[in-house]
Amino acid sequence: MDTVIKLENIKKYYKMGKQTVKALRGISLEILSNEYVAIMGASGSGKSTLMNLLGCLDTPTYGNYYLNNKNVSNLSENELAEIRNKEIGFVFQTFNLLPKYNALENVALPLVYAGVKKNERLEKAAYMLKKVGLVDRMTHKPNELSGGQRQRVAIARALVNDPAIILADEPTGNLDSKTSEEIMELFNKIYEDGNTIILVTHEPDIAMNAQRIIHLRDGIIENDNINPNFKYTAK
Repeated sequence: MDTVIKLENIKKYYKMGKQTVKALRGISLEILSNEYVAIMGASGSGKSTLMNLLGCLDTPTYGNYYLNNKNVSNLSENELAEIRNKEIGFVFQTFNLLPKYNALENVALPLVYAGVKKNERLEKAAYMLKKVGLVDRMTHKPNELSGGQRQRVAIARALVNDPAIILADEPTGNLDSKTSEEIMELFNKIYEDGNTIILVTHEPDIAMNAQRIIHLRDGIIENDNINPNFKYTAK
């Protein structure tokens, strides 16, 4: 399998007054195409900083980040925005849906930025909503949907551009346990369809859905293990 992500000695430092906070202190790892990876760690471990770097929302202070063999460590904000739209599908804890748009319009948004014609983007958005089980909720606005339905809309939006990577930040954090299970079942199906998934979570039972579990502590990788109970097979 191809390497989609390669980090070489990534360090990220922040200035806070006269102090320098070392959020990441030398992270090196590779993630292959169609891996299902969970990143865990306590508050302050560096997992949110790492997620922002993986998602091209931020750049490292030192080190190299290769995404699909392209070094994205020192790109401009515009170049990073283009890569985010083409290569990465985001799923957030807070859904990040636009309240004035219905489900179909929310899912189609990345295709607007990609310059896809209206008929084509609405057709593709409808297909993705059908894929996540929301064919009867396309014209509903976010305030007319349950939390689980809103997260399904967010997942459909993340998939609509056929990204190389799905990056999910605490995707079940605002959901009850039954709805969380349903959302994780959906992620498992997405993995089985051939996507690379990176899941950032502090919940061990959510991380156990992944094939590989990486623990961060104080800005470094504490351990990186294959999950012996992983049971899904990708196409």
